[in-house]
Amino acid sequence: MNNDKRVKELLKDICLGRNNAMKSLEVEQHLQMNGNVLRRCVNRLRSRGTPICSSDEGYFFGATAGEVIMTIRRLDKMIDGLIRARNGLLASLDSFHMEEE
Repeated sequence: MNNDKRVKELLKDICLGRNNAMKSLEVEQHLQMNGNVLRRCVNRLRSRGTPICSSDEGYFFGATAGEVIMTIRRLDKMIDGLIRARNGLLASLDSFHMEEE
């Protein structure tokens, strides 16, 4: 069974709904995979429309639309933070002498 399917089945069977969230480290240990692999699996599953949610309590399989919306809002905040970091780096380029091409 591939890693994506293993993650999906674990979360759907054991972690259905926010009240059953499992910390990333616990999922990693349960499935014997490292955090990078787990995050890539979660990203692929979400990209395919699987309602893998997350909160401060950990990962879980979304049981309600509200849980999915909560995760979307978390992702939106992450995106905003990444955009701010990118913009800051772009602004920092002003401090470098840029050679003309």
